[in-house]
Amino acid sequence: MSIFKGKHKCIVIFALVCCCAVLIALIFSAVDVWGDDEDDIAEGKCSSACRVVLVENIPEELSIPYKDTVSLAAGLHELLDQAHRSVEIVSPWWALNSTEYESKPPQAKQVTPNILQCQHLCAEVHYLNMKALIKGQLNSSFWVVDRKHMYIGSAGMDWRSLSTMKELGIIIYNCSCLVLDLHKIFSLYWQLQYKDFLPSIWSKKLNALYNRDNNLQLHLNDTEAKAYYSSSPDVFCPKKRTKDLEAINRVIQEAETFIYISITNYLPMLNRNQPKYWSRIDNMLREALILKKSIEVRLLISCWEQTDPLTLNFLWSLKALCTESVRCSVEVVSSALSRDSACSKQSNGDLYGMNHNRYMVTDRSVYIGSLNWVGNEFVYSAGVGVVISQQVEQNNSTVVERMKAVFERDWHSHYSKTLQPNKIPVCSMHTVKQQPAASLSL
Repeated sequence: MSIFKGKHKCIVIFALVCCCAVLIALIFSAVDVWGDDEDDIAEGKCSSACRVVLVENIPEELSIPYKDTVSLAAGLHELLDQAHRSVEIVSPWWALNSTEYESKPPQAKQVTPNILQCQHLCAEVHYLNMKALIKGQLNSSFWVVDRKHMYIGSAGMDWRSLSTMKELGIIIYNCSCLVLDLHKIFSLYWQLQYKDFLPSIWSKKLNALYNRDNNLQLHLNDTEAKAYYSSSPDVFCPKKRTKDLEAINRVIQEAETFIYISITNYLPMLNRNQPKYWSRIDNMLREALILKKSIEVRLLISCWEQTDPLTLNFLWSLKALCTESVRCSVEVVSSALSRDSACSKQSNGDLYGMNHNRYMVTDRSVYIGSLNWVGNEFVYSAGVGVVISQQVEQNNSTVVERMKAVFERDWHSHYSKTLQPNKIPVCSMHTVKQQPAASLSL
């Protein structure tokens, strides 16, 4: 009996040691957060009067006027001028010097010297191995300046984003609590340098301050608003962080009269080892069209060399839902820049100069993200989005109203063409490869 009790005691001790070892491993596998304890700033100390500016890059060759927006280059210049302590930038790429296309010095080169002035302040650069971490790539594009100003949008640090590509983003000034939450996402990326695996658990300092169920209440240009950030993929979302798909779904669900979407690509597919249908966003739009009364859905999709023919099939399928119904309306327009514009080919065959936007605006909210609405990007790529909700004002002063005006300007421009049933659009630089007629029928 004593031998049995001795063995039992040893087993219990061994089990406790194993549990402690696992617990310690989990603790030390968590990411250590770079930064100060000011991350836990009290809400009462937040800047409440925030200033917001919509920024765009519109290639000079395009006959599209700025609509209550300022140029992206000018906006980034002002953002750098505001910096006194820190400038934290996340970008999928860094190529501000043009080599293939340069009829005149691009605005990107004007931004570069300002950034290079920071070298004497010991600027640091971290590279992330996204292939090893998530089998994808980094698509996030945002700035955090002094942890109280921020930029987020479609443009990365590429000279084309500041010259020949059509981009849109948002800059918010003097908004410490909102910007601090974006800094948490920056901190998550920052600590992943040289790592080829994700931690088992994230540090609690990376937990989101705000999310879809707990928005930050603030004032944007003296108008009441609510805001929060979202992130992709799911494994990059610590506790309380809203996932991009959750944010998109919430914005669509809360829309009452219209949903306007401007993106480069729309393809609800996962194309890896074996292509398969990825229904998440496609189903959200179908449910809105079927279940909401008198909802108007507009999709402004870029038409360019890499447009997948399957994209057209999915868009035609969405349009077919409202063919015999007066309760819903869905319109699809393809946007292609003219041959005389900045649209041209590089030596590697890629098309640039297209509409590179990634946003959605409804009668209630705005979502500005960094991912194409393609299955592969949401599942395998890192992205960040921001959701801003406001009540519509009569003077068109809200972010929602101004974003709507930008969308309608592009929608009605002569670069945009209505997608006709079972007719492949002819883009300025190419014709999408023809498919057999039978495969295009719905």
